[in-house]
Amino acid sequence: MQQVGVPAERPPLQGDLEVDVAIVGGGYTGLWTAYYLKRDQPDLRIAVLEQRFAGFGASGRNGGWLTNSVTGGREQYAKGHGRDAAIAQQRALNESVDEVIRVAAAEGIDAGIHKGGELEVATAPAQLARLRAAAAAEREWPATDVEELDARETAARVNVAGVLGGLWHPHCARVHPAKLALGLAATVERLGVSIYEGTRVTEIAPGEARTEHGTVRAAHVLRATEGFTPNLRGEHRTWLPMNSSMIVTEPLAASVWEEIGWNGRETLGDFAHVYMYAQRTADDRIAFGGRGVPYRYGSRVDVDGATQPRTIESLTELLRRYFPMATDAAIEHAWAGVLGVPRDWAATVGLDRATGLGWAGGYVGTGVTATNLAGRTLRDLVLGRDTELTRLPWVNHRAKRWEVEPLRWLAVQSIYTAYHAADRAELRGRPTTSPIAKVAGFVAGR
Repeated sequence: MQQVGVPAERPPLQGDLEVDVAIVGGGYTGLWTAYYLKRDQPDLRIAVLEQRFAGFGASGRNGGWLTNSVTGGREQYAKGHGRDAAIAQQRALNESVDEVIRVAAAEGIDAGIHKGGELEVATAPAQLARLRAAAAAEREWPATDVEELDARETAARVNVAGVLGGLWHPHCARVHPAKLALGLAATVERLGVSIYEGTRVTEIAPGEARTEHGTVRAAHVLRATEGFTPNLRGEHRTWLPMNSSMIVTEPLAASVWEEIGWNGRETLGDFAHVYMYAQRTADDRIAFGGRGVPYRYGSRVDVDGATQPRTIESLTELLRRYFPMATDAAIEHAWAGVLGVPRDWAATVGLDRATGLGWAGGYVGTGVTATNLAGRTLRDLVLGRDTELTRLPWVNHRAKRWEVEPLRWLAVQSIYTAYHAADRAELRGRPTTSPIAKVAGFVAGR
């Protein structure tokens, strides 16, 4: 947002309003839903209600990974719905990557998109063991299209210091998140969708979205609030707001890029328990992210993306360990964002026909692609269609609620303390996954 300029806020809601569809949340989910609804049925009266400005939340400040991840894993869908349903979910996400790219091109949204695939690396023996296990597991499923790389092949793509191996697949593109969010907002506005900013929704009820400026009445009220969901009355324990942080370097010199490589512009991740995610930006910076302080007591969410100094220090240390050739590069920006985590870590989209209330979210950081699929699915649900999208296994999926405080704060702190300890042990040479991490994963419900 700093790069493109924080937009001037659109006017807030001015009193009560009646529309056909009210969408709460002006991020990717809300904007994609509005886009597809208006495209398919132009006479629909649609209002998007946003407490700050469109793209303010995770949509404007994510890691820029347009990837095909099935949040929560295919296995739980196979368990509950059968293998074919899990495969359908994967194929739908693969197709959604290309759908975002298609719409951005068709609507003239320049979001710095480059489809170079996703590369995950291992830099410790235990990570390499997990990588190989993950590669074998992925090959058991169609439409995953993974390639396992040895140390030399991985370094030839991206020269990460101490790399032992890599896992690559083609279904991922790098994007500039803020440009995509702002471009989508401008597009839906051109189509005739009303976006009310500076309008905080305090409560959602059948047929109503209640705000500080008035009540919006609609046959369908759709919740698209992701990590900010706990702010809504009655939704405090629905999803846990997990914090994620990023730093970005100054543009690197051509001589540094010659050492690093990264000519394919793949997104980059690793097999640590407290994993990182990165991209080579369109203007030749490294944007580098990780968990930082994962959770604030009482499900509090950040206000303007302020990042703790210790988080900046730890991410900077890891970036320089991975890319020692970039040690002298200045860190120009740092920010944080909040994402939504269901208790079973599985994203969901749905609509209660009896009440007209719909929802989508719980992406656990993989929402850049899943939001598009959610938007198209909500369109079909609102319009009463029976389609391949409405039959996907994540539709109307419900997770149990998170525990009350202080239990969830203690659990999250314990989980990430254990993950950090496991990563340290593995970097010291432990050849297998630390049992501490296995216990943490069980507690987390992953």
